[in-house]
Amino acid sequence: MTIRTASRLTARLRTRTVVSRRLYSVAELGRALMKDLFNPYRPERHYMRGPGPKWREKQARAHSAGSYPTRELARARI
Repeated sequence: MTIRTASRLTARLRTRTVVSRRLYSVAELGRALMKDLFNPYRPERHYMRGPGPKWREKQARAHSAGSYPTRELARARI
């Protein structure tokens, strides 16, 4: 009789282990899903949104030196 009882116990433990592994997997899937859905970090919000100070400085130098091609284009006849 003790052999049957021991085998029943091991069968129950195996079943519990399988069930607990499945529950753990489902819980991990839920955690990963929640993390991805509600992640506050959005990299597109941190990228450069427009010309920076170096670009403005370069453009100001180009305009003040007269090297900007708008004058030549304005005089050209079509």
